[in-house]
Amino acid sequence: MGQFITVTAREGASPSVHIFDLNRSLTGMAIERYTSAADVKPGDHRPPGVLAKRLFDLGATSVTVYSSAVAVVAPADLWPALQPKVIESIEHLFGYYGDDAGWSPDSLRAIGVEPLPTPEPSA
Repeated sequence: MGQFITVTAREGASPSVHIFDLNRSLTGMAIERYTSAADVKPGDHRPPGVLAKRLFDLGATSVTVYSSAVAVVAPADLWPALQPKVIESIEHLFGYYGDDAGWSPDSLRAIGVEPLPTPEPSA
């Protein structure tokens, strides 16, 4: 569970745009556009919404997800440091284990979900 996504990065027509090609579709044939983090609806746990939120947290200014392509807009001077972080965020989008997967108590609270307490061991 939580298989990695294979990502290939390329520059867009503008230095502020980078396109990431994936080995799986995130949206089917729907186009999901996010012009700000506010466009990600609270409680949207679908892959394009989760990814957009993570990319905005990294510094993206716009995210478009169409099938197996993700176009990310960010200031051109940020891309040398930003690109590896974007790739890692996409590769681990479906990761379900560990704090880096987004399921740590702090990560859950950040998206408005209060984690359940750890059950006591049974005798």
